[in-house]
Amino acid sequence: MNLTLIEWVWLDASETMTLAELSSCCGIATDDLQELVEYSALVPLQPATQPPSFSAEWVTPLRTAGKLRSDFDLELFTVALLLGHLNRIETLERQVKSLQALVPAHFA
Repeated sequence: MNLTLIEWVWLDASETMTLAELSSCCGIATDDLQELVEYSALVPLQPATQPPSFSAEWVTPLRTAGKLRSDFDLELFTVALLLGHLNRIETLERQVKSLQALVPAHFA
């Protein structure tokens, strides 16, 4: 019998992560993440600090972008563009949900 131990960690978007931790969580190589930083697609919390730290909010869009990259064999520059669009979509979805919360139920 082969037992596999799995460690679960709840994602808290207010947490900060190093580049190596982000790489480990997202399955994207550290060098690729560094290149995304150079493209300004991945933005550190405080760009001037070394080593840079990132918001844990990046985990979900980076996982999605990494999955799409492998599924469609995308170049990293294309992933950078995709990441920007994924973040914009998430922002717009949050805005729609907050506006829907303001509309009375009988108008929906």
